[in-house]
Amino acid sequence: MADQRPNQLHRFVSGYGMIFVLLLLMLLFTILTWKKQTPVGADAGHTVAETILAQNAQAVVIVVAGASDVEQAFVQAAEQRLSDGGATVARTVSGNPSDARRTITSALDDGVSLTHVAVSGIAERWTVFDRFDAGDLGQRVSPQPYSWPVFAQTNNLLSVANQTAIYAVIAVGMTMVIITGGIDLSVGSLVALASVMAAIVIREMGGVNAGPGAMLTGVAAALGICSAAGGFHGVMVTRFHIPPFIVSLSMMMMARGLAYLIADGTSISALPESWTVVGSGTALGIPIPVLMMIVLYGVAHVVMTHTALGRYVYAVGGNQEAARLCGVPVRRVLVTVYITCGTLAGLGGLILSSKLATGDPKLGMMYELEVIAAVVVGGTSLMGGEGRILGTLIGAFIIAVIKNGMNLLNVGAYEQQIILGAVLLIAVLIDNLKRQRSGGVS
Repeated sequence: MADQRPNQLHRFVSGYGMIFVLLLLMLLFTILTWKKQTPVGADAGHTVAETILAQNAQAVVIVVAGASDVEQAFVQAAEQRLSDGGATVARTVSGNPSDARRTITSALDDGVSLTHVAVSGIAERWTVFDRFDAGDLGQRVSPQPYSWPVFAQTNNLLSVANQTAIYAVIAVGMTMVIITGGIDLSVGSLVALASVMAAIVIREMGGVNAGPGAMLTGVAAALGICSAAGGFHGVMVTRFHIPPFIVSLSMMMMARGLAYLIADGTSISALPESWTVVGSGTALGIPIPVLMMIVLYGVAHVVMTHTALGRYVYAVGGNQEAARLCGVPVRRVLVTVYITCGTLAGLGGLILSSKLATGDPKLGMMYELEVIAAVVVGGTSLMGGEGRILGTLIGAFIIAVIKNGMNLLNVGAYEQQIILGAVLLIAVLIDNLKRQRSGGVS
């Protein structure tokens, strides 16, 4: 047992060592984005109301905020909590300083005896309150600032996961392809093709008034054409021995061209509102694309680690001829892998279409590079035969965290491209060094 534990630790670090890189990156951006912040929205309104109620449960209050949706949420939350707590909300303002002045003046003219004015962080900076005697307004209460890293805010972390979901879904299929020693550059174009195909079917079957049947038909059509594209890719590689790079490059151009052709070069937005549920909805407070990603990775991990197909994929990637001699159906495995990759690219296109409420032939531009980067950074070797599904998920989050952190730090777009390119190069370099070491090459 004592001898097995170091071996198990070594295997874990070798297979999932990038998780430590991910944690270090998250810690780094947490430190770098630590700053003083002011609560906003409903949380801020609730906090201000609690402060007032703690001072005077019978308070008479005017609630003042700006005109944006977030500011209106502040007003609604503060008004609701104050009313529930027994205080009197004399007036509410959701507008500009002039609106605040008129509302306060009207309340005072009507004989309202104010004890407090609840103001949002934006309204707190208005000078309009200086025009009134302090005794007329009572105590002014605003959200208290606090120190917290922007990166570690719940909304930001959920946003990172939500933005990663589409790339991560597609990366499952790409991982399988690269483990077999292949490549698929067409996934970005298939994203566009899937979005356009689904949108056209839904438009022709009712458009904005389309029902569940029309949407399911659109989904089936989109996944079907992407699966067929993946199958074609696999046949070209296995039957005609065309290099995967050339086949996928051709498919990338053909799929993109077909998307533009059937969409007539325009976006298709005549979709029902319910179409956006999957891409923009939440369940249990978690974005639905993130839940889909979690389920998909769980299934893919089981397939690659506990089924014959998973073992065959690794065998083909390690040595095709040896796998064939051992009875592995190499051609069938390769075709299955490319069909899987095409289908998941189509699923990514459907999620993106649902998120944007449109089908557009311009969607998915450069997705293939983002997906391949996630796979490689996650530890899958471009030489084939080595890689892990969960490693790809870690790689996708590493790329997403780096991009999000750089955006929060206001790093320029050009600099971001340089950094992301360097990250990909370092990942490949590490893979080569590992191979040299394991092969005994100095």
